Amino acid sequence: MSHYRCRVNDISEQTPEPTFEDLGLGDAVLKALRDVGYENPSTIQAQTIPPLLAGNDLVGLAQTGTGKTAAFALPILDQLDVRQKSVQALVLAPTRELALQVCEAFQKYAAHTKGVHVLPVYGGQAYGVQLSALRRGVHVVVGTPGRIMDHLEKGTLDLSELKFLVLDEADEMLNMGFADDVETILADTPDTKQVALFSATMPAQIRRLSKKYLTNPIEITVKGKTATAANITQRYLIVSYPQKVDALTRILEVENFEGMIVFVRTKNETETLAEKLRARGLSAMAINGDVAQVQRERTVNQLKAGKLDILVATDVAARGLDVERISHVVNYDIPTDTESYVHRIGRTGRAGRSGDAISFVTPRERYLLKHIEKATRQPLTEMKLPSVEDVNVTRLTRFDDQITAALEDGGRIEQFRDIVAHYVRHHDVPEADVAAALAVVAQGDTPLLLDPAAERKLRQETFSKDRPDKGGRPARGGSGGGERRPRGGNDQPMKAYKIQVGKRHKVEPRQIVGAIANEGGLSRSDFGHIQIRPDFSVVELPAELSPETWKKLENTRISGKLIELAEDRGPRGSRPQSGGGSSHDGPRRDKKPRHKKS
Repeated sequence: MSHYRCRVNDISEQTPEPTFEDLGLGDAVLKALRDVGYENPSTIQAQTIPPLLAGNDLVGLAQTGTGKTAAFALPILDQLDVRQKSVQALVLAPTRELALQVCEAFQKYAAHTKGVHVLPVYGGQAYGVQLSALRRGVHVVVGTPGRIMDHLEKGTLDLSELKFLVLDEADEMLNMGFADDVETILADTPDTKQVALFSATMPAQIRRLSKKYLTNPIEITVKGKTATAANITQRYLIVSYPQKVDALTRILEVENFEGMIVFVRTKNETETLAEKLRARGLSAMAINGDVAQVQRERTVNQLKAGKLDILVATDVAARGLDVERISHVVNYDIPTDTESYVHRIGRTGRAGRSGDAISFVTPRERYLLKHIEKATRQPLTEMKLPSVEDVNVTRLTRFDDQITAALEDGGRIEQFRDIVAHYVRHHDVPEADVAAALAVVAQGDTPLLLDPAAERKLRQETFSKDRPDKGGRPARGGSGGGERRPRGGNDQPMKAYKIQVGKRHKVEPRQIVGAIANEGGLSRSDFGHIQIRPDFSVVELPAELSPETWKKLENTRISGKLIELAEDRGPRGSRPQSGGGSSHDGPRRDKKPRHKKS
């Protein structure tokens, strides 16, 4: 395969000509791809799968959303020996979110490869779950460097039989301070392993890693060029996760839509959300990979015929679904890769018609908006949650329309007119009151108009419970100094915390931020001043850390050492100064010590 041994520069992200069958993948993997609706490989998949199947080391330079997860997952799955119970493949990812995403992709592509076991390994999850899975036998481990190092040091993860090692988003891993851990892992694995390194950029550190640990690697560069149709209006709503259902319900009330697809992340969520929408009187059905093909087709036909208004779906419906009636797409769970986003919203605006795409974004997912805008080269407009007044105006208009339609049915109106007249004569009640009473009967227990108090409650819970963060990825910290200045714009109460790693352990601010943010579920704006002392460090974090965060950080390690997070109860002088003042390791000394004259 020597003809691959070259650098491929400036490849545009276009629909490639080859099919997955052309790349040399086995039947089991191809069947799984057909199940999820993948027909043609993306550019990076077409360029990387053949050399990986041939056993070559590889460096892939590609942005998020180009399909690189499948680019390494498919050839790995194709070559696994399921009879062997030892770990054969290790994928390193910078964050638990990415690790879980990659793990889900492996499981999806392994649907028809019997006996494959995939395990996510990351901080914040109990060791017991991971240990029991490792004892039973795992073929693929997907994990963050810190937790992988912990297992290696404990002797609970055996990589002696490792055949494949993947570094996903390598540049981000190094930026977060995992360079030493990554190098240690690379050095402690068999020399015979095949290594694939994927990165958005090629800084000097990545280049050095490649030269040191990869054998004559093939280097492939893919430039994403994804665009969405100009006739699709793209909006987003900042909303906390618990309030998504209520927010969606309001949007459904005020938006003028024909047919709609609501995309969620998991199969279970499709059924749950569809049921909640039906309980609110909406015509909704679920579609996912577990739904039989016959039922899936029946549901889609109902949507086409207008017998169904809302389809709640996973990405299985994002490809190949062509229904002109779909006027709106809602990303209930915003996808983490731009390719999925483009495929999803492409289900609307068909046949030259205009379409609307609305994405729900939690405060911690704000960073994904930048990725999407960069990939699609189109801005997303922020929308406001429909107010009580908006909903009530829509409901009154709809009620008016119902009355108008009923008045046009002369025969039935005449019949009920006699009934109303009879009631008025016998009970001496004004006709307007009778009409109002009939409206109450028709409406049932559900009030026609929303209460403004519900508006205040929803907005408070939606926008106050989750404080927006500035990015979503853990902070990258400083460039190696002993302290980190606080970021501006954070007005929440802060408190000094002590961790048992310091200069002696060769830690840097970015390592501290990366580890605590990744394992504790914190954001970059949650960190204030950081001072690294010889044997410990003092970190400013939110004054009120939740019990859940404390629990997650119990087993957090930096450079292999437990941080032992605790409130800093030392002398005043040892607390970090937000104004940049100096601190001391010991008691405060304002005066020079006195010495007795000899």
